[in-house]
Amino acid sequence: MSSLLVLLLVATACRGTSPPDNAPAARSDTVSGACATAHPLATEACRDILQQGGNAMDAAVAASAVLAVVEPTGSGMGGGGFWLVHRAEDGLEVMIDGRETAPLGARLEHYLDEQDEPVSARSLHGPLAAGIPGQPAALEHLAGEYGQLPLAASLASAERHAREGFEVDDDLAENFARHWRRFDDGARATFAVDGKPPEAGALLKQPDLAALFAAMRRDGAAAFYRGDFAERLVAGVRAAGGHWHAADLRAYQVVERAPVVTYFRDARIVSAAPPSAGGVALATILGQLEALNVTLPLDDQGRHWVVEAMRRAYADRAAYLGDPDFVWLPLAKLTGSAHARQWAATIDPAQATPSDTLGVRADLPGGTDTTHLSVIDAEGNRVAATLSINIPFGAAMVVPGTGVLLNDELDDFAMSTTAENVYGLIGSQPNLLAPGKRPLSSMTPTFVTSPRGTLVVGTPGGSRIITMVLVAILEWLGGATPSEMAAAPRFHHQFHPDEVSLEKGALNASARADLRARGHRVTEVDRRYGDLQAVGWALPAGFFAVSDPRGIGAAWSSGE
Repeated sequence: MSSLLVLLLVATACRGTSPPDNAPAARSDTVSGACATAHPLATEACRDILQQGGNAMDAAVAASAVLAVVEPTGSGMGGGGFWLVHRAEDGLEVMIDGRETAPLGARLEHYLDEQDEPVSARSLHGPLAAGIPGQPAALEHLAGEYGQLPLAASLASAERHAREGFEVDDDLAENFARHWRRFDDGARATFAVDGKPPEAGALLKQPDLAALFAAMRRDGAAAFYRGDFAERLVAGVRAAGGHWHAADLRAYQVVERAPVVTYFRDARIVSAAPPSAGGVALATILGQLEALNVTLPLDDQGRHWVVEAMRRAYADRAAYLGDPDFVWLPLAKLTGSAHARQWAATIDPAQATPSDTLGVRADLPGGTDTTHLSVIDAEGNRVAATLSINIPFGAAMVVPGTGVLLNDELDDFAMSTTAENVYGLIGSQPNLLAPGKRPLSSMTPTFVTSPRGTLVVGTPGGSRIITMVLVAILEWLGGATPSEMAAAPRFHHQFHPDEVSLEKGALNASARADLRARGHRVTEVDRRYGDLQAVGWALPAGFFAVSDPRGIGAAWSSGE
């Protein structure tokens, strides 16, 4: 095994330079910083761009593009995401919203049966499931507005891996085998090796995707949204029964949004803004825990309080949140300390509160295989990016000749105010499907700064993303090492269903018994979940990077 691969595969906490927000520029003979992504090749591309003189934003572009090649279960050029950015020179913090939009021809009736009940297959598989992709535009925007290198340089690794191929790992091979029956003919032609689902160790080449990257290196995002490629994409979706038009692609625009900022004790937390529910939910939960003076690390009492705070934050999600360009959102109220204190006052310190008694109706107005990357550079620029095509392999559809796996993010919309989506999240009026609208998301890329240092963190995991990021923050602020934080057991409550969901093996018998004694229904999923990626800077070690032990990802951080 090469020394590079050893370096990449081991999640590290390495010695670094002085605090990045105050650090001098890196010496010409060394590069300081840290990268963590869900795949070793993406982490390698991230590190290489830093070594070529790029900043964290360039490195995030490179890693995002490579993940689109090597992790088709979680993200791709046919999907979208949120890129949370901190620019060190002036402290600017912005969320680049590259979330997909509903096609202009999309209507609720396309997804309902004769009884006006949602037909889940229509929003999960095939052409009706796909929103207009945002990732190509977002990568161009991130590079052009905040990077130091040309977009062409940052896309080079992705083009190479698509053209020359990469070795399929065990997890990806297992996912291909499990989902192959969903694939349309174009997807099977794109991914088949010797006419079959790729097996572990196979070399997977994607020449059509490589051609797209080559065109984008020459012409930018216009190569995706206009011209021959766009015409081919639209014609293929429409021929299969979808409602895309050329105008959908031409009209797509990245939106810059102000992140949600909240404080918990001596920490400042910056996170995703709507159409993500992540930052709002974190603010609501942490505000309640502040009012309750929760103890860190968590004890049994603290865990009960956290579960109850989660319950109330997800009730707010069901009641209020959606695309801020389409509906008014009471963000000042939802993220304010008064609202958090009011919620905290309703928590019984000894007993669970049944969700149905909170005065929030299930029909009030109101992605599992996503991916995440985190990067920080020597100057203190940092990016947390959570990207998705929703469920594994998205809509399982590739228009022939494009190489682009389409998302199924339209399932993240509410198709009614009573039905649940694939993650069990309740529908709401603010999140009802509408042409041009962006669906509500749980993606939660986050920065945490405190006297301990800087943390850049995020994870995939569908509706559990918010609570996984929360648990990581509490672990970090409670003194856990980066590796301990990434490995910490995960628990979750999302208002409905009214249960505490544990990942496989999470919490000991005593902790479980305590939750049950307080009236919580405790269930365990049959697997460990999430794939947290975190980097940062902290005394005394300096730069650190850690990749979740549950996944195959890789972390790199610079040493002295």
